[in-house]
Amino acid sequence: MELSSQDRVLVTGASGFIGSAVTRALLARGVQVVALLEPGGDHTNLDGLELERLEVDLRDPDGVDGAVKDCRAIFHVAALYRFWARDRRQFFDVNVGGSRNIMDAAKRAGTERLVYTSTVGTLGLESGRHGRPSDERSYAEVSHLFGSYKQSKYVAEHEVLRAAAEGLPVSIILPTFPVGPGDRAPTPTGQLVLDYLNGRVPAYVDTVLNVAHVDDLATGQLLALERGAVGRSYILGGENYSLKRLLDTLAAVTGLPRARLPVPRALALGVARVSEFIEGNLLHRHPSVPLEAARMSTTRMAFDDTRARQELGYSPRPAADALAASAHWFVDQEKVVPARRDKVVWAG
Repeated sequence: MELSSQDRVLVTGASGFIGSAVTRALLARGVQVVALLEPGGDHTNLDGLELERLEVDLRDPDGVDGAVKDCRAIFHVAALYRFWARDRRQFFDVNVGGSRNIMDAAKRAGTERLVYTSTVGTLGLESGRHGRPSDERSYAEVSHLFGSYKQSKYVAEHEVLRAAAEGLPVSIILPTFPVGPGDRAPTPTGQLVLDYLNGRVPAYVDTVLNVAHVDDLATGQLLALERGAVGRSYILGGENYSLKRLLDTLAAVTGLPRARLPVPRALALGVARVSEFIEGNLLHRHPSVPLEAARMSTTRMAFDDTRARQELGYSPRPAADALAASAHWFVDQEKVVPARRDKVVWAG
């Protein structure tokens, strides 16, 4: 489908990192955006944008129904995305129950198209252990879906596929690891960049990440709306970088010292288990080193986005440009401590 300036389009999680990028991309097309926002959340990313704002809890079916009404298309981006919560049921209430509410409302309203944002965390990584990147056909081993976030998104994705089989016109987006402007939380990926900038990453583990600019992911979402097949999933990614290469790139961009010490996987996981047990289980606070984050950082997560490039026309920029944009944004937002910020010497 093609969007026009007369179309109303709903974006859930519109003030979030990816959601705000999707919102900006839609506004650039002249589309009328309805932003569905978390009640009481930080909506700074939407400052200065002309759109309709609705604060609605995804777990409220009536509120969701009202938001979806008269919208020709929906981008369902909102999710509870973190590595730890005191009550793991929150992940399923929001990521599964909230998605069901969106899809049910879309059916009742006769929405023409829905693009659902999932995660590459629902895919299997077995091919990566043999030197090949995973793609949309790489199925997960359920026992390897560590953490409530991945588990809830895996369940939610199957609810979306069920709805597609029953006739809902929905495509699925699988973002890799986005970086760039607007990462206010920050997301776990942005936290890695910020931790490096603040001097908290003196060492690295042997892992691989697929790095993409958040604005490219937003463009890919619009392409999926226009060209994506119903019930089909698309990885939206960038370049596969080892963690060492990622940190070296940030060092080259900022002039800050490189991380030089390799850390054994067993040590990283051991520290995380201690942190999660003492801080999470005993003190009931967010662990300094969440176990899921450590598992992610010690797993080689390389992905192949050929399907999106060939079927959607997706064409992301180099990962180095995305990392530079992320570093600039964190420094400009004064999220980097002064002692480190004063040492930054931008390349070029």
